[in-house]
Amino acid sequence: MIDNNQLLRFTTAGSVDDGKSTLIGRLLYDSKSIFEDQLESIENTSRKKGHEGVDLALFTDGLRDEREQGITIDVAYRYFTTPKRKFIIADTPGHIQYTRNMVTGASSANVATILIDARHGVIEQTKRHAFIASLLQIPHVIVCVNKMDLVDFSEDTFNDIVNQFEDVASKLLIKDVRYIPMSALLGDNVVNKSENMAWYQGAPMLHTLETMHISSDINKVDARFPVQTVLRPQSEAFRDYRGYAGRVASGIFRPGDEVTILPSGFCSKIKTIDTLDQTLEEAFAPMSISMTLEDDIDISRGDMIVRSNNVPETSQDLEVMLCWLHNEPAKPRAKYSIRHTSNDQKAMIKEVIHKIDIKTLGRITDDSPLKMNEISKVKIRTTKPLMADSYRENRATGSFILIDDTTNDTVAAGMIV
Repeated sequence: MIDNNQLLRFTTAGSVDDGKSTLIGRLLYDSKSIFEDQLESIENTSRKKGHEGVDLALFTDGLRDEREQGITIDVAYRYFTTPKRKFIIADTPGHIQYTRNMVTGASSANVATILIDARHGVIEQTKRHAFIASLLQIPHVIVCVNKMDLVDFSEDTFNDIVNQFEDVASKLLIKDVRYIPMSALLGDNVVNKSENMAWYQGAPMLHTLETMHISSDINKVDARFPVQTVLRPQSEAFRDYRGYAGRVASGIFRPGDEVTILPSGFCSKIKTIDTLDQTLEEAFAPMSISMTLEDDIDISRGDMIVRSNNVPETSQDLEVMLCWLHNEPAKPRAKYSIRHTSNDQKAMIKEVIHKIDIKTLGRITDDSPLKMNEISKVKIRTTKPLMADSYRENRATGSFILIDDTTNDTVAAGMIV
């Protein structure tokens, strides 16, 4: 029986042609996680393209442009199961102009797999992806040194790349880094242990993913309940019922807990915690519940219920790390819609404190508008207070997105410092 709690989300990242899609194809193919009709379709497409065998990259490159150009453009999600664990894979593009797609794909990942071409070593895109993995607080990184067959499976080449990446990782907040030499095309150290690299004593990639301990990234200490809607049933049996419905973002709530409603600051106690068909003794993230209070307080969507002994910062001025996702640069002092938990309001970028130089991981003082894929530390001001925690402490209440009101496009993803 598979433990339903053992779901692992991992993302692939790397430069162009490092073999990300081929690696995932090999992982699915060798682990026998592909349906027969899908395999038959890929085999037919591979023959039409003139390949002798199966083009493994076609298992993830599903868009017409991707197949014609032989590159990954969109984030492709794939699901597979082994006897030990369930997996969700986000295959992200390697081109610099698609760095924003990596941010999207990696935002909920437990593990980041960063591919490095053994012939080229650590390059600018490697540093960019390592920095994003660190910025998004992904707890585990697997560095896959791919295409080892093109460097004669050299142990010295592998060790040199490990040293290069260690130098990058030492400047970042990455807790756990593992290194695997492999050839995704030939299958070495992907599912099965390589016979060509007897000097490598570690486990292949699939075994590493199956046995890696994944701790939940949900904050269990800080109780946060963003209110999505107020329930006032019209039926006779529930005429006096006034419930506050939403999803627990973090922490644990129990009936009798003293709570504070933000931003108003009024206090009360939890009377009941309900679901559709039962009353609960406790609720924890990420459960969807309805909560009633002992006092009648004016609460609406966007408010947050927290335990009174643990209140988040409430402020209209915040310092954040911002990744600009849109083709158009940020408009100076323009207002955007900010979406933080269930709270929607207006926000303005007041000041760019500094930008990140991906090549050196240093800071650049630059007042120019934010451009696509740039990562910067900025000051923002909101029209009403946000109830926010630092992203490092609480991913659920420490993250947000900015939306352009005129186009309804998501223009930026942010993490509260």
